[in-house]
Amino acid sequence: MSRYTGPTQRENRKYLEDGIEIFPKKTACERKPYAPGQHGQKKRKKQTPFAIGLREKQKARMFYGLTEKQFRLTFERAKKIRGVTGEVFLQLLEQRLDNVVYMLGLARTRRAARQFVVHGHVLVNGKKVDIPSYTIAPADTIEVRKDKTSSMQIATRSLEGIEYRGVPAWLAVDVNALKGVVNRTPVRDEICSLINEQLIVEFYSR
Repeated sequence: MSRYTGPTQRENRKYLEDGIEIFPKKTACERKPYAPGQHGQKKRKKQTPFAIGLREKQKARMFYGLTEKQFRLTFERAKKIRGVTGEVFLQLLEQRLDNVVYMLGLARTRRAARQFVVHGHVLVNGKKVDIPSYTIAPADTIEVRKDKTSSMQIATRSLEGIEYRGVPAWLAVDVNALKGVVNRTPVRDEICSLINEQLIVEFYSR
């Protein structure tokens, strides 16, 4: 399954009742505060365990902007690491370079962060990395290339609203230097609480 490139607000409306924001909300969610489609305003029928797990998996996949293959490979990788599989899985998703760039405020959305990385605007420990799935480790330094004016302009505009969004404790950002540091691996309480990782583990383990 390829990465989703369709209407963003349709996906937001699909998960309104879960309280999670997949993409930045626009007026469409205010005008139509219900699920999309012909039967969006009707009360949803009782779902099977399979449907519940599938919905949770799709919600998390859309939240991080991954393809099905990328999402599944990350899960398989998490299974091989010592610890609680669901928690390790979310930690790996959080430590993706594109997500870290977004969390540091260097891009306004995860989709924009992925493009920012792919276009070569980001340095990790002083070296250019253009792979969004690159896993960031504690003590790594992420910074914007200073030799590209466009890189600095994009990051500067994005950082203008960082005081409202905030930066998680496992990261630190230097707004003036357009640089961030990974303090440590994120703990579960610092990762989106609206994702039920246990349902995803059960779905893939069925």
